[in-house]
Amino acid sequence: MGFWSNLKERREIKKQQKEIKKEQKKHKKEHKKTLTFSTDIKKLSKRYKEPNNEFFEDLENILIRTDMGMKMVLEISNRVRKKAKAKHSFDQIKEILVEEIYETYNSGRKYNDKLNYKDGRLNIFIMVGVNGVGKTTSIAKIANYYSNMDKKVLIAAADTFRAGAVEQLQEWCDKRLKNVDLIKSVNNSKDPASVVFDGIKKAMEDKYDLLLIDTAGRLQNKEHLMKELEKMTKIIQKSVSDGPHERLLVIDAQTGQNGISQAKAFSETTNVSGIVLTKMDGTSKGGIALAIKDILNIPVKLIGTGETVNDIEEFDVDNYIWELTSDFMEENIND
Repeated sequence: MGFWSNLKERREIKKQQKEIKKEQKKHKKEHKKTLTFSTDIKKLSKRYKEPNNEFFEDLENILIRTDMGMKMVLEISNRVRKKAKAKHSFDQIKEILVEEIYETYNSGRKYNDKLNYKDGRLNIFIMVGVNGVGKTTSIAKIANYYSNMDKKVLIAAADTFRAGAVEQLQEWCDKRLKNVDLIKSVNNSKDPASVVFDGIKKAMEDKYDLLLIDTAGRLQNKEHLMKELEKMTKIIQKSVSDGPHERLLVIDAQTGQNGISQAKAFSETTNVSGIVLTKMDGTSKGGIALAIKDILNIPVKLIGTGETVNDIEEFDVDNYIWELTSDFMEENIND
């Protein structure tokens, strides 16, 4: 191999390394607050010489601060207690901890954590959630996600009780989204069901791949919300018998246990099929994803990781637990 070829190869390697470092730096910045858990575990392992009762009490307090939920915290702690021996190093105990977090999440797994989207049909996703959790932004992100895969997407602005929601979706479609259309109420009608009806009609006539339906976030009147969602569902099923294909509940990860309360309330109102967790880039309480699954057996399907339209990704439990624990586990490898 000549000098030029060697030079070119070295340049390409350095270029790749530079890009990798750039991505790692960005990734680390995005998840810096989530790493509070790892920092606490590091401190814990340096504070004790062996895993005694005080050690496990402190471990439980650390797990509680991540918003995993008390039931899951005690389950994980008890499992680690049974496996951990006095002869085990803290590196071994940390590995047991990671394994038990993973196993606890996956125990009794009887759900699909992938979005129920299929080619060759009109897919219909209903979005629910209280105001202020990022529901409207999440709808735009999901629309963009599928639009980038060359899917034809229509948004139905059925949150007719909050004018700002309609205006926000209109702005997204006009300025930030490509090949995404919006249908909204005619003559300022306040009937969300009519928007859903018009949305389904347009989606079927114009052969859209995905219809995203925004709904009002009025949890304080659950009976009214339930009737509204039931009416929407009946309208959908008259045209698409197996729809809606997803009922996605949007929760702000920063709200912690309040988010779990919202999930409980909405699950009593409608058959929630999955969770969209927003603001996962700005919280140290990442355990909420584990708590929701454990308490309600509703899987997290999407997570919001930033403010741009591309900052959304499918939830992957392997990646999630890696992000939650890799900082203190990588310390073992590097030391």
